[in-house]
Amino acid sequence: MEKQKIWFITGASKGLGLSLVKQLLKAGAKVAATSRNTADLIKAVDFTGDAFLPLQADLASDSSVAAAIEQTHQTFGGIDVVVNNAGYGIGGSLEELTDKEVKDSFDINVFGTINVIRHALPILRAQSSGHIINISSIAGIAPATGWSVYGAAKHAVIGLSEVLADDVKALGIKVTVVAPGAFRTNFLNADSLVLSKNKINAYADIRASHERYTKMSGQQAGDPEKAVEAMIGITEMTEPPLYLLLGSDAYARAFSKLELLANTYHQWEDLTKSTDY
Repeated sequence: MEKQKIWFITGASKGLGLSLVKQLLKAGAKVAATSRNTADLIKAVDFTGDAFLPLQADLASDSSVAAAIEQTHQTFGGIDVVVNNAGYGIGGSLEELTDKEVKDSFDINVFGTINVIRHALPILRAQSSGHIINISSIAGIAPATGWSVYGAAKHAVIGLSEVLADDVKALGIKVTVVAPGAFRTNFLNADSLVLSKNKINAYADIRASHERYTKMSGQQAGDPEKAVEAMIGITEMTEPPLYLLLGSDAYARAFSKLELLANTYHQWEDLTKSTDY
């Protein structure tokens, strides 16, 4: 890295977040990292030194996020890169998922991201610099059967990132939204995945979809260490990408979705244009 950057990373006790923290600390960066349980975070990172600031934060709480950002600023004197990594998968049909399950998912996957950005922006604005990296998913571009709420949450992250990039460009702040495919982390493990407790027999296709994904755990094609290297690499670019797909599976699914959209838009072109005055 060209300089010792200051990073703020959410959801850092496992998965891509943990790999990112470890690589950054090894490279000499300063890292503030959040988790719901700091003891678990400290144990997982296994680092001693002033460069690491473990933080307990409830991302659904605006005041908790504000306190974590402020503590980072006071400790390190600034923030160069914000990584909104915290999130989890949620599967089930809309009919099966409860109101609480849906809202809890959006609290972390969407509103937690918004809370972090809201409180980080004043610091980045004052610096006239910074890079916000929002971790979405290929499911936010091309969702699969049985993952409607997860797809909706991750699609929201893409939408807000696109407009955020325009809103802050003149302020010297860069934005990247990352859409990973399947990586060999604990994302598909029982402790990282919420499946609807209410099961309705009519949704056999959804059960089959969930089984296909959970069986993939530990055999995913993506290498998390390489994903992290790619994310660190874009922060050194003068013009980093707004969109970053990670994994050959993500690339294939994204282009299949592009083809589907193009074909559908062309198919209904006449009806679409018939509504003009």
